[in-house]
Amino acid sequence: MPQPGDILRNHYKIIKILGSGGFGDTYLAQDIDLPGQPKCVVKHLKPNSDPAVLRIVRRLFDSEAQVLYKLGNDSDQIPRLFAHFEEKGEFYLVQEFIDGVDLSHEIIPGEKLTEIAVTKLLQEILEILAVVHKKNIIHRDIKPQNLMRRRQDGKIVLIDFGAVKEVNTMTVNTQGQTSFSVAIGSLGYMPSEQAAGQPKLSSDVYAVGMLGIQALTGLQPNELPKDPTDGEVIWRNWANLTEKLADVLNKMVSYYFRDRYPSAVEALTALKSLQPQQRQVPPTVPIPEPQQRQVTPTIPISPPLTPTKIITPWSRRKVIQTVGFGGVGLGLPIVVHRLLQTSRLQTFQFETVTVDARGNITNRSNEQARYFAEDLGNDISLEMVQIPGGTFTMGSPAGEAERISVESPQRQVRVPGLFMGKYAVTQAQYQAIMGTNPSNFKGEKRPVEKVSWDDAVEFCEKLSQKIGKTYRLPSEAEWEYACRAGTTTPFYFGETITPDLVNYDGNNPYGSAPKGEYRQQTTNVGIFPPNSFGLYDMCGNIWEWCEDVYNNSYRGAPTDGSAWLTGSDNNIKLLRGGSWNDLARNCRSATRGRYARASRYNIVGLRVVAVA
Repeated sequence: MPQPGDILRNHYKIIKILGSGGFGDTYLAQDIDLPGQPKCVVKHLKPNSDPAVLRIVRRLFDSEAQVLYKLGNDSDQIPRLFAHFEEKGEFYLVQEFIDGVDLSHEIIPGEKLTEIAVTKLLQEILEILAVVHKKNIIHRDIKPQNLMRRRQDGKIVLIDFGAVKEVNTMTVNTQGQTSFSVAIGSLGYMPSEQAAGQPKLSSDVYAVGMLGIQALTGLQPNELPKDPTDGEVIWRNWANLTEKLADVLNKMVSYYFRDRYPSAVEALTALKSLQPQQRQVPPTVPIPEPQQRQVTPTIPISPPLTPTKIITPWSRRKVIQTVGFGGVGLGLPIVVHRLLQTSRLQTFQFETVTVDARGNITNRSNEQARYFAEDLGNDISLEMVQIPGGTFTMGSPAGEAERISVESPQRQVRVPGLFMGKYAVTQAQYQAIMGTNPSNFKGEKRPVEKVSWDDAVEFCEKLSQKIGKTYRLPSEAEWEYACRAGTTTPFYFGETITPDLVNYDGNNPYGSAPKGEYRQQTTNVGIFPPNSFGLYDMCGNIWEWCEDVYNNSYRGAPTDGSAWLTGSDNNIKLLRGGSWNDLARNCRSATRGRYARASRYNIVGLRVVAVA
């Protein structure tokens, strides 16, 4: 069994184990022969030691590898197979590493997605599966955990094809005959013929249908009852949807495979015939990266809402006179300018820290910043810190460890002065303005989470109406400028972070820092050291929405600090900061995240700004 640090074939350096089963293990590795040492996934097979089995394993292993090579060339939504080889009598597949989160973060137990969102999701999955089925290949294990939402572009990627499972469930009887005696698949998603060891293309269709029903009902497939007379799944009473989509789903999950759509191709055609129901579907994209794990439900994922017209915090208010602010590109009601005069500002003291590459604190500094506080009622206040204007280099440099291409090209951006929330909006503050608290991890001083971009904009609108001046989400440029607070290192703490400074997954450190605590939930705001502007938790704890539409590079982006409001899809919005559930690398100052505007995750919240 390979260990972290081992190098396979003088080529693939094992970083850590990702998963383990009875017949094999999966590892995260680096290709040390390529520039930048890109990450890859190594699947390790441990076949039966019987010589007869070994010969058949080798033949099927090679055959399956060729199938994966071919599929990887047919679609960028199937991981490419880089290599397959035998070493010391054991077999290895080396595949493309998919940076993203699986759909168990979107399809959360107890939460229902809308019909529009589910229709879109099913179409995305069936489009990939149709490519596979046209090659007469059966996946055998369609489920949320094997569908990754790629962080780079928001597309779904179908992972974990049957190579490992097929090879390792093979047995040879005493007459030398081979068979697959163990059913391949997951309970609840596996139809009867597949459980009997006779899967069809329509078996995959069944699994996709069950996934759709799961998303609509909020119930796990094995929680749904079945009709004792014919074996059909009983689910309709738990879902609110049109009869047309219900009919399609019922045919997908029919007990008898002959009554289903023969393959994903026909199921996709039937689904597309419902086009009027999916014209305005908001893509359910994850993010940045929160990782491949189901914790509390977490990143959840997304019950997308029906898209609505977005009204900016200032568009509902009649502005009689405006004042321009240094190229911001917006007018601000004159009353805001007057109310934000420096005579209202107070000063607060705080301590910042700097760490070395191993996370050791090398410097402590006493700082101060100016702020004003808004009274939200019931002894709840909102503290807004003054952020001086300035110019900074936005994005990550080419040499920064674990950066990705969407953080480039670097460019100089001029950001006018503004006021930004000292903390992410707390549950008490959100409750005071919205009258509700959607958060999964309850606590008045914890950041509010499970708010969509639309929810965040509505919060800004209602806050503006209550206070009498304009509040809004930050632009992405404003957010990164405020986060960096004059630093150019990966984090505003320096070269790395530790769980003593940031709430993130301490099992996945950055650079040379050691592993540490993984709290698996949000923490109260303000318990970790701030940056030099006096802003707390800009790294970790909760992802924060920005105004911008997501674009996959900075080419053509504004350089005046304003939000980039155009792109290929207005439904996909920017997130910044990382969260309690993220690897350290996703808490870097330059890390960009994005989700569909209707997504509600327990790793996503907001922070507000007002223009100075």
